Amino acid sequence: MTVGHVVVLAGTLFTIGMLGVLSRRNILIVLLSLELMLNSAALAFCAFGDMAGNLDGQIMVFFVIVVAAAEVAIGLAIVIALFRLRVTVDTDRVDLLKQ
Repeated sequence: MTVGHVVVLAGTLFTIGMLGVLSRRNILIVLLSLELMLNSAALAFCAFGDMAGNLDGQIMVFFVIVVAAAEVAIGLAIVIALFRLRVTVDTDRVDLLKQ
């Protein structure tokens, strides 16, 4: 695969993730869509690093994976706390900041 093919794939994955974030109401699906967006960025970093012929892309992928892991840990903790408090994970029914 050429770099162009990989960039198109990464852009498609990012677009699917963005559509998932914007259109879904379930917080878990939104978190999965965010993960898809982060992984598409990691794929693009890896492709551009391979094109440049150095390891900078792989180093950036390592940091993207670290950020994704932190996002999952914090996001799931918030979702569990929210579910215990409101008994829902629907983004439309969550109005904690309005009170």
